[in-house]
Amino acid sequence: MARIAVIDYGAGNVASVLRALRHLGADAEAATSPVALRSADAIVFPGQGHFGQAARRLLATGMWGAVDAACAEGRPFLGICLGLQLLAEGSDEAPGVKGLGRLRGHSVAFCPPVKVPQIGWNAVHAARRGTLLDAVPAGSHFYFVHSYHCVLQDERDVAGTAEHGLQFVAAVERDRLCAVQFHPEKSGAVGLALLRAWLALHGMARETC
Repeated sequence: MARIAVIDYGAGNVASVLRALRHLGADAEAATSPVALRSADAIVFPGQGHFGQAARRLLATGMWGAVDAACAEGRPFLGICLGLQLLAEGSDEAPGVKGLGRLRGHSVAFCPPVKVPQIGWNAVHAARRGTLLDAVPAGSHFYFVHSYHCVLQDERDVAGTAEHGLQFVAAVERDRLCAVQFHPEKSGAVGLALLRAWLALHGMARETC
């Protein structure tokens, strides 16, 4: 069975992501070194944390280069929340700190008068067919916790959107690169359905319960 590395950079929702993936029968382990990432068949980048702190931590441990190499090689990648934002070229949360640049665009803050951070359930709408969102009913609600969102230059990367004062990118997909702004591991049955679809897309698990 394919081995999935869940990046542990000292923050993020690692335990819940591992629990959800294992529930679905995946061989998933926390990764704290570039060696663990290089030997993995697929990588999950869990959410939560500060853009700049996460980038600096990944650079210091050598995991930044390993993540970039995995994306360049076309290994399956799933980013969650901050894991989506770090795929962009940068973020207003940490001016001057570069993102991975796998997505052309930038992460920006929500503007008043909308509530920041956005915490809670929000409807996600598919931007096109043939993405992971096909695995859940149209307009399914997922759980969000974020103050920033990505503005992307290539609309072809956008798989789903949501509304919070404005329409923002909630999911992206390009080949084997996938990422979501919400937390599937905290989104109940629809979150598990989305993770199950990601695993099935790459032949990485057999559900055990």
